Amino acid sequence: MSGPRSSRVTMALVARTSGVSPMTVSYCYNQPDRVAPETLRRVLAVAAELGYPGPDPTARSLRRRRTGAIGVVLGEHLAYAFEDPQARRFLTGVAEVCRERGVGLNLIPTTGEDDDVDRVRSASVDGYIVWTTVDSDPVLDVVTGLDKPVAVHGGPSVDGARVVSIDNRASARELAARTFTGARRPAVLSFPFDRERRPRLDTGPDADGVTFPVTRDRLRGVHDHCRDAGFDPGRLPVAVVARNDRADAATLADALLDADADAVVAMSDQLAFAVLDAARRRGLRVPDDLAVSGWDDDPDASREGLTTVAQSLHDQGRTCALISLGDRGPGRAPEWTVVVRTSTR
Repeated sequence: MSGPRSSRVTMALVARTSGVSPMTVSYCYNQPDRVAPETLRRVLAVAAELGYPGPDPTARSLRRRRTGAIGVVLGEHLAYAFEDPQARRFLTGVAEVCRERGVGLNLIPTTGEDDDVDRVRSASVDGYIVWTTVDSDPVLDVVTGLDKPVAVHGGPSVDGARVVSIDNRASARELAARTFTGARRPAVLSFPFDRERRPRLDTGPDADGVTFPVTRDRLRGVHDHCRDAGFDPGRLPVAVVARNDRADAATLADALLDADADAVVAMSDQLAFAVLDAARRRGLRVPDDLAVSGWDDDPDASREGLTTVAQSLHDQGRTCALISLGDRGPGRAPEWTVVVRTSTR
């Protein structure tokens, strides 16, 4: 025989050679516990001798209408999944469920280009998780129109999908109350406002114009506190970063301190660390000269004495994974708490 034998060996040939039915051969590969041990050994030995590679996984998926994988739509370049601390903790929770359930994980990067929709639609997955994206992302219509379970982390809220997120507005309101105590010139170091990701320093931007739900709700929560405290949100300096990165945020952290900010709510611990770095370079005392807070309770937050919003992105990743596999998941919103440390007054 010339060429690979496996290209000409079928399940039916294995069944005839073994003296069993094709269904028994199928059970040997897919449900071996249903086959007598001696029969299982004989069939697998015959298959190995004939060069039979086993049932075709593509055909098996079509028959079962299951692929054995879930897809995570990142809304970012692929490296983001490994570079961003928040994304890593979230995806660790997703991967943990995949391991427990014996399913695969398909990372699907999208960046707002025209081919995003086709890439998402053609993914061979049983359900989707969408990392927080903008309200108008066309990918949302695609994933909710495929009759597959969908979880959206952080928002936006759309029909046909379940949102998994803490109450970002309420947590921001409480965090700002802690951070702005005694401040004369409060400020915010913010996540990107939209897909353009244009870094800038603005004064009193309108939260309603922000298209990322997490950013919008956190800014609204800060504004809520400002109004409670009799401070006009229209006077609030807001520095907007291009991405959640400590090094990239350094320039904007300096810009806020150049504007004499004496209290900064940063929308992540990584951004808060950039503010603390800038304060150290200038010899400022924290919290006497400058109060700082963040989100997520990063492992380094305690060492830095950072006041922050604690939430479990790992647990939220697990919840999203369970939903994408068709489970109900917990019926309540994820928990959060403000952890007060020495970086605020």
